Amino acid sequence: MHKIALQAAAIGIAFASFAAHAAPAQTADQLYQANCAACHGVKMEGAVGPTLGQHAWIHGAPTKANLIKVISKGVPEKNMPAWSPALSAQQISMLATYIAANADKKLAAAPAAATVAAAKPAATDLLSGFKLPKGFRISVYAEGAASARSMVVSDSGIVYVGSRKAGKIYALVPRADKQAADVVTIAEGLDSPIGVTLLNGALYVGEISRVIRFDNIDKRYAQKPSYDVVKVSLPTDKWHGEKVIKASPDGKLYIPVGAPCNICDTDDTKSAKIYRMNADGSQLEEVARGVRNTVGFAFHPTSKQLWFTDNGRDELGDNMPSCELNVLTKVGQHFGFPYCHGGVVPDPEFGKGRSCEEFVEPVAKLGPHVAPLGLSFYTGKQFPEAYRNNLFVAEHGSWNRSTKIGYTVRFVSVLNNKLVSDTAFIDGFLRGEEVVGRPVDVITLADGSLLVSDDYAGRIFRVTYDGK
Repeated sequence: MHKIALQAAAIGIAFASFAAHAAPAQTADQLYQANCAACHGVKMEGAVGPTLGQHAWIHGAPTKANLIKVISKGVPEKNMPAWSPALSAQQISMLATYIAANADKKLAAAPAAATVAAAKPAATDLLSGFKLPKGFRISVYAEGAASARSMVVSDSGIVYVGSRKAGKIYALVPRADKQAADVVTIAEGLDSPIGVTLLNGALYVGEISRVIRFDNIDKRYAQKPSYDVVKVSLPTDKWHGEKVIKASPDGKLYIPVGAPCNICDTDDTKSAKIYRMNADGSQLEEVARGVRNTVGFAFHPTSKQLWFTDNGRDELGDNMPSCELNVLTKVGQHFGFPYCHGGVVPDPEFGKGRSCEEFVEPVAKLGPHVAPLGLSFYTGKQFPEAYRNNLFVAEHGSWNRSTKIGYTVRFVSVLNNKLVSDTAFIDGFLRGEEVVGRPVDVITLADGSLLVSDDYAGRIFRVTYDGK
């Protein structure tokens, strides 16, 4: 539960059916694994946060009532966020009961100080552990952007970064040498503001249930600027509720609505779809359906078509189904959820009487549970020509697989909307079973270098090319 690890009238009527299609209830263990395990350990043994078994509870006895208070309000001085905005009272109560039941048990000891230090290596050790193609170099561009998620860069070179559990929006302001940047907090107290994009000089931010806009942001970022709420009604579901947002080449804003479940029938609801709207929130329209949970968009530099990642369903085992890379070639296409996964796996519950051939097949099957998030077409000139107009994809990494997978940045080469190759570009966020980072998004700077956000340690990495 530590922030570095984690996470109508006209239009309003269009979303009214969400209440009638609530997500299936999560078990206490599923809630814990999804929200707490990254910091407190899969078995409550402790990781970057303390064990939740028998130890000295310095924030009060681990009774259910006290745990509800701690989970709800967080522990700011220990960088634990308040969970009451993200989880319902019932979910927090379930977690408190679950944790209290284990609070007097002797679990594996929390990591010693030396182990914790190893989890956050010194810069030299950290960087030497990454593997990139010959001629490429990686450095730390910025630190202190807790739970850093999506990024967007302005014409002036300022990079704006969303966050998840931190509830903050950051500006990365380049230093004089442009080799690194300072982190400035623009806004805080927001509801999982993971999505950021720029349009007409304004910064648009996607929260769980709304979109906000900071006008003239490059001139106001350092002043704790005010914002306006865009008039568009969005659902309040927390499960897959975070929303990326992306300005398209034609000036529209694209935003997804994830499925409020692991697996459920969503075709007759407003869930599991991608929408677009005008900059003022008007004319919201569906452009794609059957999309379980996309956390990354990119528009092809020449065709302008929308490309997006999609996270596959859970609970079908370690090795299926595959997460997806997709391209939208026609408005209204269906990408399979909940009937077919990865283009080839019929759902055991919802796939009866349906064929995977009915739906748009992924351009690439990226692997089971790798959690692909942000993606970006490389448009710079610093890297070799083979990288131009091809994709970098950030794989956040598995959380529910017996052997971890993902935790990498992939280079995906495509031609005429077909996969040519899929290779590792940055390896080393996972070292054995030790996680040192979780890639979230990738963008290109004006000089052609590549930035990668990491919400595990709140870092932004920069990749440059000095080879021949």
